[in-house]
Amino acid sequence: MSPVVTIEPLSQIMLSVIIITKNESAHIADCIASVSFADEIIVVDSGSTDDTRDIAAALGAKVTLTPDWPGFGQQKNRALDLAQGTWVLSIDADERVTPELAAEIQRELTQARAAAYKISRLSNFGGRWIRHCGWWPDQVLRLFRRDSGRFKDVAVHESVETTATVATLKSHFLHYPYADLESFIAKINHYSSEAAQMMYARGKRTSLLGAIGHSVWTFVRIYLMRRGFMDGKQGFILAAMGAAGSFFRYNKLLWLQNQDSSVASSTAGRKADT
Repeated sequence: MSPVVTIEPLSQIMLSVIIITKNESAHIADCIASVSFADEIIVVDSGSTDDTRDIAAALGAKVTLTPDWPGFGQQKNRALDLAQGTWVLSIDADERVTPELAAEIQRELTQARAAAYKISRLSNFGGRWIRHCGWWPDQVLRLFRRDSGRFKDVAVHESVETTATVATLKSHFLHYPYADLESFIAKINHYSSEAAQMMYARGKRTSLLGAIGHSVWTFVRIYLMRRGFMDGKQGFILAAMGAAGSFFRYNKLLWLQNQDSSVASSTAGRKADT
């Protein structure tokens, strides 16, 4: 017979869950239900036009509406600044904490081994749990002492920066990133625009050949090197969509370069005329 595991109550440790949202009515209820063991749940919304905020408030979350969208990193730091807990768990609306992960978090916080923890994500795409394509174990640092970390101030691909000791939990999130191909394409378009702006601001430049090369390499990396072919037709679609995202990103960077060159040429021409 397996021993009975007794989970200590979080009587001395307050856990805050932070979630940023925009039009997440399809996800937010299940997300909040999965973290009901937390002491407080904070939702920072950037202007939902559906009933995301109403659903979250009805489930007991503390909901804040922000008038702008500063990027993922800054928005998550806004949520972090509202948290009161000693510990913070950051979760996206399309993620779920499994019962096993909830129990592990509660056990860990009674006698913490570290000040921050990475958690794996198991993602579902097209009805299949993706075990390859670089999607698994997809470890993300999401549980940390509030005073030990901040989110990187970037528009996309934000992460927690910390100098504290980091451990890894055994259990994982469940992740439902795309309801359909249309939402996947929309997200690729949005992310590629912000990524191109970030690269341009850092001084990165490219060419049409470079854009083609990056997209081809992305497909090869996902489908062959990361064994996306073992995830069936979903693996092929993910590799193709990844290649498309890379192509969009570098072409948008090229577009920004061309605009800059056009402005510079126009300015030089006006100076020559004078």
